Amino acid sequence: MNLLEVDRIRKSFNGHVAVNDLSFDIRAGEVLGLLGPNGAGKTTTMSIIAGLLTPDDGQLRYRGEAVTQKSKSLTAELGVVPQDLAIYPDLTAQENLTFFGRLYRLKGQELDQRIKFALDRAGLTANADRLARTFSGGMKRRLNFACGLLHEPNLLMLDEPTVGVDPQSRAYLLDCVRQLRDDGVTVLYASHYMEEVEDISDRVVIIDHGELVTSGTQEALLGKLPIDIRLRFTGDAPQLAANVSAIDAVASVEPPTQNAAADFTTIIRTKVNASENADLSGLLSQIVNAATNLNCSVLSVTTNDSNLERLFLELTGRRLRD
Repeated sequence: MNLLEVDRIRKSFNGHVAVNDLSFDIRAGEVLGLLGPNGAGKTTTMSIIAGLLTPDDGQLRYRGEAVTQKSKSLTAELGVVPQDLAIYPDLTAQENLTFFGRLYRLKGQELDQRIKFALDRAGLTANADRLARTFSGGMKRRLNFACGLLHEPNLLMLDEPTVGVDPQSRAYLLDCVRQLRDDGVTVLYASHYMEEVEDISDRVVIIDHGELVTSGTQEALLGKLPIDIRLRFTGDAPQLAANVSAIDAVASVEPPTQNAAADFTTIIRTKVNASENADLSGLLSQIVNAATNLNCSVLSVTTNDSNLERLFLELTGRRLRD
């Protein structure tokens, strides 16, 4: 069941289109990974969902009903953990949570219980009375995370929640996200750390230039990637490349590059995708035979694993984004 539907939203700033006709859905009880290069429109999209920005066109639907500025169904059930730390350094962890809890109109015993839960979930119970400015980077991130959990949100949005944290805090936060999903909380998780999104997401949405590039389960998306074989050899590089290109299962061969040791490296892209039953052993035999016939010595053969980082670069390019 779709919990939230983003339907053809558009947002411009000073003539620059930040989000352009973007549509995707978030299903109840899932972790949806949101990926995109810098400037792709991720934060703008999350700000629209959070009600901080109004789209120029399009709409949101929460539980099947259109979300307007006056409707409170989404905002009451939404938790937001922003990329920039939203905590007060001169307050203790307990005081920070008390402040934000009161903003959510929590009070009395209910507030006390929610603070206790948030501190425990973030692993900060023993540090509840320490000033936030004395915390490590990882502890500040966990406190930031705890603030977003106070009112028991049904939908939690996390924008780069592990930026600049130590490996232990990162692993702890990811475990927290998994636990939230197990508890029935729906999570929208935006990150530049591909391995995180690959590890915890049920589905993935990739956007670029404010537009949807692709979406789906990881299995379906990664299955579309062609298989790459990296071949390192010595000998007649142009002739070998020409012979390998003639093999039926080969889609393309990159021009060989030479290193200081006078051996060559090229990448052979096959016509088959990772989801297909590719006869890699047969293909490799043909390539090695072609090299042997030309008196080329094969030094190594490796294949590229299908992963989100490779898919992301395939779809959005390798050009730097500022």
